[in-house]
Parts: sequence; structure tokens; C-alpha cells
Amino acid sequence: MNSTDTARLLAQIAQIQRMERGKLTVMRQGPEGPYYKLQAWENGSNISRYVARDEAAAVQEAIDGFQQFEALIAQYAQAVINQTRAELAARSKKKHYHLRRRSAWPKTRRSDN
Repeated sequence: MNSTDTARLLAQIAQIQRMERGKLTVMRQGPEGPYYKLQAWENGSNISRYVARDEAAAVQEAIDGFQQFEALIAQYAQAVINQTRAELAARSKKKHYHLRRRSAWPKTRRSDN
């Protein structure tokens, strides 16, 4: 991926307006319709909260937004990883040989006395 692809991914991420973590489930069916709850992991514990019937569609849309966000972030991360690996591979192919310059004076050995 090139920089235009990563810029496109970042633009798509910026378009997401609402996000919510978790899963929306039906607690039970009542005479007027279902009762909903939102379950999510926060700070290492499972949090569950009631969601009003008229808010359920908006909460589900926010959950879908978070799932889209995670998918786009994964694509962006993979694009940056691929770019980094390509740059490192290109650098490793260019081997620089540094010739060690030898002195004109012979090296003298120290005695172990």
C-alpha cells in the first residue's frame, strides 16, 4: 500500500461519527416488545446496562461503527507494517563494506611478563 491508500483509510476512519463497544442483546420479550441490554468489557470486568427500546437502533449503529473502526485500524496497521518491512528489506540489500585501513607501522606484541 502506498501513502494514498493509508490516507484513504484514515479518511474512512475519520468519517465514523458514533462508536460503542459491546454487544446488544434482548433480555426478554415484554407485551410492548423486547427489552435490551448492552454488554461490554470495561476495565477488566463485564459491564451490562439497560438500553431503552427507542435507543436500540442507535446503539446498534454505534456498535457497527466501532466494528468498522477496528477493521479499518487493522488494515491501516498492516499497511504500515508492510511498508516498514519493505523499507528494512531494501536497506539490508544495500550492504556497505567498510575496508579497514591498515597502519604502515607493524603491530607490536606486548610481552606477558
